[in-house]
Amino acid sequence: MSTFPVTMEGRKIVRFLAAALLALLCAPAWAQTPVHGISMSGTLQLPAGFTHFPYANPDATKGGEIALGTVGTFDSFNGFVMRGVAAGEIGRIYDTLLRDSADEASTAYGHIARSLTLAADRRAVTVELRPEARFHDGHPITAEDVAWTFNTLREQGRPQYKQYYADITAVTVTSPTSVTFSFRTAENRELPLILGQLVVLPKHWWAGRDFSRALTEAPLGSGPYRLESFELGRSTVMARVPDYWARDLGTSKGMFNFDRIRTEYYRDSTVAMQAFKAGKIDFRRENISKNWATAYDFPAVDKGLVKKEVFRHRLPTGMQGWMMNTRRPVFADPRVRRAMAEVFDFEWTNRNLFFGAYTRTQSYFSNSPLASSGLPEGAEKMLLERYRGKIPESVFTEPFRLPVTDGSGNNRDGLRAALTLLKQAGWDVKERKLVDAQGRQMSFEILVDDPSFERIATPYSQWLQRLGAEVRVRTVDAAQYQRLTDAFDFDMTMMVIPQSEFPGNEQREYFSCDSAKADGSNNVAGVCSPAIDALIDLVVNAPDRDSQITATRALDRVLLHGWYAVPNWHLGAIWAAFWDRFGYPKTPIRTGLAFDTWWVDPARAAATDAARMAN
Repeated sequence: MSTFPVTMEGRKIVRFLAAALLALLCAPAWAQTPVHGISMSGTLQLPAGFTHFPYANPDATKGGEIALGTVGTFDSFNGFVMRGVAAGEIGRIYDTLLRDSADEASTAYGHIARSLTLAADRRAVTVELRPEARFHDGHPITAEDVAWTFNTLREQGRPQYKQYYADITAVTVTSPTSVTFSFRTAENRELPLILGQLVVLPKHWWAGRDFSRALTEAPLGSGPYRLESFELGRSTVMARVPDYWARDLGTSKGMFNFDRIRTEYYRDSTVAMQAFKAGKIDFRRENISKNWATAYDFPAVDKGLVKKEVFRHRLPTGMQGWMMNTRRPVFADPRVRRAMAEVFDFEWTNRNLFFGAYTRTQSYFSNSPLASSGLPEGAEKMLLERYRGKIPESVFTEPFRLPVTDGSGNNRDGLRAALTLLKQAGWDVKERKLVDAQGRQMSFEILVDDPSFERIATPYSQWLQRLGAEVRVRTVDAAQYQRLTDAFDFDMTMMVIPQSEFPGNEQREYFSCDSAKADGSNNVAGVCSPAIDALIDLVVNAPDRDSQITATRALDRVLLHGWYAVPNWHLGAIWAAFWDRFGYPKTPIRTGLAFDTWWVDPARAAATDAARMAN
């Protein structure tokens, strides 16, 4: 869960992070007692006034310039609204009320907020701001800015904000540095932490500007960087703010060390890779297994000028899959959707395209204790019994299993199983075409936004064509992809639904009936079920951790048996390649990688830059 601007980059990889507040809110210490941070465990690892995060180096060198690259384009710096495609790195200019800890699950510490105080009845939280907090123009960050930001995002922002803030009834400015949020109920225990993620925008700067429109000028922020220069659609340069108001806070010390961050936009991933090899890009996260296995065989790697590192993480991996748009008639029947999964040959794909690098994803909450397995038992079964007749009966009778092939590419069993399901759904093969009762051939499109995905989508489309369906692969650029997916104008696409250890309000954005009807929401599959809505409410309002685990496993099970996605794969690590110009903390952390803690090492940079200039 995050209220940073939504961009395509954020939606693909991992963009909307969830957090929760369970045991801590049950502790008497919260009630009417100001706290410097909040955590699901009830115990913060760091005391009030801590000097720096343990994973940051307070003595890190400040200075230097780095170049990053991304595939796509942008035409706006306002990622809070539907219009335009926002530059992904614009989030660097903003600060939030709290700052997340990269090494503690669902834990955040006061940043703009000096403290938070929960009302005794848990129906409100009061946020006290730091009086020294400033925007880049010197204006203080006030409670009026907080209230204006909250109301503006809920009224004019992307649909996700209405979902996140649905249980907040009012925001009241009680002093220039104090604001109180009132809650509809006392049960939604995640709300204080959700509010902590609020990006605070300058009310005075936006006065006279239309917030609902795309923004083509540099916005005003309060964060560690400001937008120094840009070419729309091509590049941005972020400059470190030397007098950044929070530079000596424990939530910033040792972080945001680069003087300048230049980001180049490329329309093609192959060109971006070549730019990295040529030394025009300093750091890249690799998400293509073929590249990781084969594309880094060039002289700079052999000479040690380019490093390849695997950063292991301890995070839930969520669900990546071929999402089917159930708003389309072709995917309205769950038997058809299940047939799509029977045809997909993961074993062949992993062996031949991914060099065996990935693990098959079996849950929307994979790599976490929230994932369902086997048949429901005990409390989970009792919970699901409430919805018998409103959820798939297979939830009670069949453990969810994905088909497993021999990896040969000759998936006859899968094709036979798919044809059986399709026939049950009213489809039949006539003259080698899969047709419905009216004789219309099954026809749909797989939408991708990167040519590198074609090598995955094309074999899948060919397997589906063996059924007699007409399946096309369509590749569009990032801007068009965002417009199409925001309007749900697609049939099938690959999408990531990120998750955290403590799911909450973001589940409404992913799977509720309300979000299914809201353009621009993250409910790409169009999931709409009263039973799923009820289970989401139980997840959000769970009174304790055991209840949340039970409700989440039940939700997971119902989603899986609805076959809204053909599950793909996941990796419990981050692949990173970079020119040897950096220093970074070596202690492993929960998120695997915290790039904001890296710095340019002057000696390494001088040697590496001289070597690549010579080449």
